[in-house]
Parts: sequence; structure tokens; C-alpha cells
Amino acid sequence: MTTTTEPTTPGPAPANEAPLTLDQPTPKVLSGLDQGTFWANLGVSLLGFSGMLVVLDPLGTGSPTLSFAAAVTASVVGTLIGTVALGLAAITGARTGAPSMVLLRGLFGAKASYLPTVLNVLQMVGWAVFELVVISTGLKILARQAFGDPGPGWLYVLVAGAVTTALTLRPLGALRIIRRYVTIAVVLAICYLGWDLAGRGIPMEGGSWKDFWFAADSVIAVSISWLPLVADYSRHSRSEKEAFGGLVIGQTLAGVAGSVLGVAALAMIAFDTTDPYKVFDPFTATSVGVICFGVLVLREVDQSFANVYSTAVSAQNLLPRADRRVLCLISGTLATALALLVNMDSYASFLYLIGAVFIPMFAVLVVDFFVLGGHRTWDVSEQAPTRWVMLLPWALGFATYQLIAPTNIAGWSDFWTSLQDAVGFTVQPWMSASLLSFAVAALTTLAVGYRRRRVYVSSSCLPR
Repeated sequence: MTTTTEPTTPGPAPANEAPLTLDQPTPKVLSGLDQGTFWANLGVSLLGFSGMLVVLDPLGTGSPTLSFAAAVTASVVGTLIGTVALGLAAITGARTGAPSMVLLRGLFGAKASYLPTVLNVLQMVGWAVFELVVISTGLKILARQAFGDPGPGWLYVLVAGAVTTALTLRPLGALRIIRRYVTIAVVLAICYLGWDLAGRGIPMEGGSWKDFWFAADSVIAVSISWLPLVADYSRHSRSEKEAFGGLVIGQTLAGVAGSVLGVAALAMIAFDTTDPYKVFDPFTATSVGVICFGVLVLREVDQSFANVYSTAVSAQNLLPRADRRVLCLISGTLATALALLVNMDSYASFLYLIGAVFIPMFAVLVVDFFVLGGHRTWDVSEQAPTRWVMLLPWALGFATYQLIAPTNIAGWSDFWTSLQDAVGFTVQPWMSASLLSFAVAALTTLAVGYRRRRVYVSSSCLPR
């Protein structure tokens, strides 16, 4: 006689912790301060310091074209626009209690939401790998400062991967640790580094405001890169107001501070980015600076934690009854292994391409959820019907983005450049790929919604 066993399902998560599966209730335990400090920490990235060269030289001429004032203003404007967008996404998560990729069931339908989910898993794993490489490099710099010989690089990758994965097992507990201890240390470190760089004088003269919007667009893109994981955390907020306010305030303040530090550090090294880690040299010029840099290196674990955890939560849209802890272990192990084995240089452009996918998609979500009244009937169940028509505004918005700012991938960018020539389209300095792709997707969504409403009204008025 044969017997069959039912698959075991994980028991309930510990009190005040994220649920283990999608079937379990979502605790609403995070305050506005929890959200604010978490997003403030995510707003300052070691990876972003050298990336500020894109703000100073948005067209890739090889030298800064923006003035210091223009670069800082572009950082402020771009960060504000990006964080407000993130704040709206936070509201959707707080209102529905659903993580980001599950939210897309209400927009595209359960089955159609698998496409952006797969793209997001690829993106999150890729960014987690980048962060582990940055953390391990930062640890090597600190070890070299302290001991002379930093030792094998793989050891730092393993340490960073192990700490990151451990934090994902109890994510809400990790957020509380960040609020209580890490944020204060980060604020002190940023204040000292800013004061130290300002005291040495920032050798930056000349430049103009000509390419301001290209620069601001790059900052918007960096902020909006967090869109696919916002609801993974805001779903645990005690209120929509705290989710929105905490994120916008924390991310904006930290993003602007990080941008200013990045511009100043690049000026100190004469914008030499032949070695992407040379930008850290001004931070480690003094013994106190080394300590502050160490704080920022340890804080970088927040970034890898967020990416690894959201990889697992995104995968639950495909595997709703899978144990989150198992998925976190898998995604953390995968990211660590790739950080040891993969050269990420060629993968960076692909990650930016995926990021561009989510800007117009977010526009479709915002219009459908807030403007067209979708929040009243938003269906995040596994039976959510497919809404193929909503893919149209998303695709048009993505095409708009690529037409204005083609992602630099061999063959891909050539196609969009050829299309520009074929239709006689010339990119103007005032054009923002992020804002215009958002506008096209939003307006198309409104048109689709208006058309759908007219069809509904017409059919309801037919004689019976």
C-alpha cells in the first residue's frame, strides 16, 4: 500500500515579522521613522559616488560640462521627482498590503505579472552582486589602511554575502536595527566628511547649465531604480501617510547629501574615474575619515540586504506558497557566488535597461490606481484576470524612453539611433527620458481608461 504526504507549509512568522508566504497576513508595524531611516540609508550609496560623474558629464564628453551649482541643483530636482514617485508607490503597498510584484496582478493580471516579475528578479540579483562587490572592495580598502596587506578578496565577498543573507531572514528586525544604531552613525559620518571636504576646498570651476535636464534625468533614474521594491517594505507601514512621508523625507535628504559628497569627491580627484574606487581616496585622507568611510561601508549592507530580500519576495509572486526564508537563502547564495565569479562591467548596461522598463510601468500603475479608480477594485489574487490592454501604454512609454536615451548596449542603441534618423527625431537638451516616458505612458493609460469607460457606458445603455 502506498501513502501520499501533503507538502508541508511553513508555520506563522514570528510576531512583528514579515510573513513567510503570501497566504499569511501582513503585519502593519513600521512607523514613519522606521521607513524614513531605512530609505535614508538606501539614499547614500558608495556605488553612487563615482556615478555622480554622469551628472557632471551627462553626455559622456569625457570632462564635466555642468557647473558645481548646476550639478547640485540637478541632484536636488532629480531626487525630489524620483522620491515623490517612490512615495506614491509606497502608498499602493501600504493600502493593499501586497509586495511590489504582487501589486502588478491588479494592473496586468496574475499571469501577465510574471513578465515584470522575472525582469525584476534578474535586476535585483544583479544589483545585489554589484553591492557585494562594492562592500568587499570597501572592506579591502579598510584592511589595507589598517594592516597593509588586505588579504584575499574572496574572503570579503563571503563575509558580505553571509551578513546580507542573515539580515534577510528577519527583515523587519533588520529595519529596526538600522533605525536605532546605523542611521545615527551614518549621519555623523556624512557630516564629518562634508565638513572635511569643504575645509580643503572644492577645486571646481567653470561649467554651465546647458545639459541640466540630462543630468537631472540620470538622478531621477537612480531614485526610480528603487521602484520595483518599494511596496515590499511599505506594506508593513502603520499608515499610508507614514509610508509616503517617511520615504520622501528620508530618501530626499540622504540622496541630496550623497550627491553633493560625490561631486565634491570627484572634484578632489580631478574627475579621474579610470579606477572607479579612486573616488574614495578623499574620504580616507585622515584617520577620522577612515572611520567614517568604514561606517559607510558597513551601511552599504542595507543596499545588498534590500536587493536580496526583494529578490525573494518578488519570486513569491511566481511561487506564492514558497517559504520566504528559503528563497532568501537561495537568492543570497546566488548573489554571493556571482560576485565571486562574474565580471559585472558588461552587465551594467543590461541592468540600466531593465530599470528603464519600470519608469513607464509605474506611470501606468499610478494612473490606473489613483486616477481611474482602480484602488477600489484592485485584485491581487492568483485569479486576477489578464488585462492585455494595459501592456500598450507601458510599451509606448518604454519606446519613448529608449528613443530619447537609448541604453548603451551594442546593437540595441544602434537600433534606436537608426530609428531617430528614420523619423527625423532630434533629442533636445530639455528632454528628460524619465519624465517624457512617464507622460506618454500616463496619457495613454488615461486614453485607454476613457475608451474602456465609454464602451462600458454604451453597453449598459443598450435596450434589454
